[in-house]
Amino acid sequence: MSSLVIEKMDQAIGILQETDTDVWLTFVRETSAVRDPALSLIYGPATLTWQSALLLARSGECIAIVGHFDAETAARTKAYTEVIPYHESIRPHLQEVLARFAPQRIAINYSLDDVGADGLTHGMHELLRAHLAGTPYASRLVSAEKIIGALRGRKTPTEIDRIRAAIETTEQIYARTFATLRPGMTERAASDFMHRLLVEFDVEAAWDYEGCPIVNFGPDSPVGHVTPTETVLAPGQIIHFDFGVRQDEYCSDIQRVGYFLAPGENRPPEPVRHGFATIVQAIEAAVAEMRPGRTGVEIDTAARAAVTGAGYEEFKHATGHHLGRTAHDGGGVLGPAWERYGDAPLRILEAGHVYTVEPSLFVEGYGEIGIEENVLITGAGCEFLSRPQTELIVLREGR
Repeated sequence: MSSLVIEKMDQAIGILQETDTDVWLTFVRETSAVRDPALSLIYGPATLTWQSALLLARSGECIAIVGHFDAETAARTKAYTEVIPYHESIRPHLQEVLARFAPQRIAINYSLDDVGADGLTHGMHELLRAHLAGTPYASRLVSAEKIIGALRGRKTPTEIDRIRAAIETTEQIYARTFATLRPGMTERAASDFMHRLLVEFDVEAAWDYEGCPIVNFGPDSPVGHVTPTETVLAPGQIIHFDFGVRQDEYCSDIQRVGYFLAPGENRPPEPVRHGFATIVQAIEAAVAEMRPGRTGVEIDTAARAAVTGAGYEEFKHATGHHLGRTAHDGGGVLGPAWERYGDAPLRILEAGHVYTVEPSLFVEGYGEIGIEENVLITGAGCEFLSRPQTELIVLREGR
């Protein structure tokens, strides 16, 4: 088992103490079919089969109550001070452990706004309440979203190193991809080339394989979470990619943009240059505000104002999101106070958070411009983990 699990467990105990939570309970079953996102942090990649309860107490005790066939694997994590195997029913063991801790607050994994903290299914919630019936603990269940959000968000040095490595691989793949682009190449062919590089670098796509990368050649390519099409690259078009890798359990998520010169052009036309410069300025405006204590909505407001102030329509997505074990890593967002985001944009930036910063705009007649950088919040402000794109990648025939 990875020592990173022990790192995160130690971190979790501190968060329990910070949030005045007595016990954090993760309750799961058949995790090969339905996997709680928190498991990767506190159990690693292994699965749990029967009803299983992973309990972390603010005292520092960590107890795993699991089916007897899973007990050896739980013990091998070396993260749990006690592993309790059971045969017929988890109920008496769960009640006994809770009675031992006598908690006033038991955090469980549900959330209205944070998908990374919403791993407890409705059926398992009902089952848990049935197991606790007749005890005082059924009325002491609270959401674990603050605990899980902090645990996912506050990256340890090991996690940051893994994200850096994933970013470096992504940038190498981008460099090789842009070097291959030629008029007549389809979006699908460009995607296939990047998929071959995933194999060469022995990494995975950061999100669903068919849609990673997202490729947009020119103004008629559908923008959004869509798979590449048979649209052909032609001179006089913007080239836009959204791509990331999953390497050693951690992800990158980077967008890059270029322009293919049309015959007679020595540089991209003014509308393209203006759009690109606007996005660079929007990223700079956001990053200038990114430091501990600020909220996601404040960062989003700065980026959004740079785009609309330059005469473009506001982009219909958040400026950025957490990055880590997944490309969208849960917790807060750098986003506007729209209903769909709940309270996520109001959450505070903290040292150790890693975010994407990704404003966008559309240039009529040319295509989508979106740059996405990966940024680490530090004690004093922030730093780029990706090499920021400040110049448009300009391609020409016969290069």
